[in-house]
Amino acid sequence: MLSIALAGKPNAGKSTFYTAATMADVDVANYPFTTIDANRGVSYVRTECPCLERDERCNADNCENGKRYVPIELIDVAGLVPGAHEGKGLGNQFLDELTNADVIVNVVDASGGTNEKGEPVDIGSHDPLADIDFVEEEMDLWLASIVERNWESVERKSRSPDFDIDDVLADMLSGFGASPTQIATVLRDLDYPEDPIQWEDAHREALARDVRRRTKPIVVAANKIDIAPEENVDRLLELDKPVIPTTAEGELALRRAADSDLVEYDPGDETIEIGDDVTDAQREALEGLAETMVEWGGTGVQAVLDYAVYDLLDHLTAYPVEDASKWSDGSGNLLPDAFLLPRGSTPVDLAYTVHSDIGDGYLHAVNAKTNREVAEEYELEEGDVIKIVSTAS
Repeated sequence: MLSIALAGKPNAGKSTFYTAATMADVDVANYPFTTIDANRGVSYVRTECPCLERDERCNADNCENGKRYVPIELIDVAGLVPGAHEGKGLGNQFLDELTNADVIVNVVDASGGTNEKGEPVDIGSHDPLADIDFVEEEMDLWLASIVERNWESVERKSRSPDFDIDDVLADMLSGFGASPTQIATVLRDLDYPEDPIQWEDAHREALARDVRRRTKPIVVAANKIDIAPEENVDRLLELDKPVIPTTAEGELALRRAADSDLVEYDPGDETIEIGDDVTDAQREALEGLAETMVEWGGTGVQAVLDYAVYDLLDHLTAYPVEDASKWSDGSGNLLPDAFLLPRGSTPVDLAYTVHSDIGDGYLHAVNAKTNREVAEEYELEEGDVIKIVSTAS
């Protein structure tokens, strides 16, 4: 399962974002370091279900009238403060939690209502742009310190006649999620001495920054847009980075209201329908939230998760079935399963994702939409419905 980590300074709204996206019970308060131990839960990315192409909607648990929700892991950990890579605040604990994340969501207080330490200040008195680069910088310097601490072993190994720096660095950084291919790409673009003993701090830091960028891409959630000065949000959106306006509190309010049948709302909808059984105060609050959603195209929480997986990580959704004509499993359930795979994946990759035995016994696959057999090297597309024929089926 893909893993998304929520980063940012304390009190930027990470725990509220996490609660809204998972509907799990966590501590949410207006003071720094509310989160001490990492919260891990299941959230979902949203895509269009292929059942919309058929006469009936599927009965999958995670499909709401053609809105398909595919599970991912969401991690909410302690907030960062300046100097986190040196252990300030709960920095090392936070940064260690990032090693298994596939992508980072940097939750920023767009309202400027909290300072660099996450302490409440007057709205607009802190520049939210200062919170963008600081998170990346702390992550980069933290990884650089890991490289520095382990560099002596690289130097020792370099004396071996079969030394290969690509393999050694890939092994050293595998715990950070760096693949051999990514390390090779980084080294190809990096100007460095052939002898590791001649490497300087600048070389190691450049290595760390590029490895972090390739293995832990970042999308910014410009949070608290419902109270943020408009100029703050505009300046954030002008950055040469992926930035999505969000209101985590608004999303949480809508999730709870939907659970109570006060509104019609599915995560990711850009509008809501307010029910009749609401108080005047509830209607006023919901109408104000609806106006914010119209202005920004929704609450942004679902959009952030979707962008992280489908854009930054460049994944797609594929649907394995047993019956190619009915798009169902052996029990007749329409499109029961959905899997996220990197773009460029093949039917063989899908087979292994379903189960290693099915991958090992792979014979061929059928594109259920065209009812034609596809080659092993066929590259899956978003929404493909695939029947896998395997000796293990």
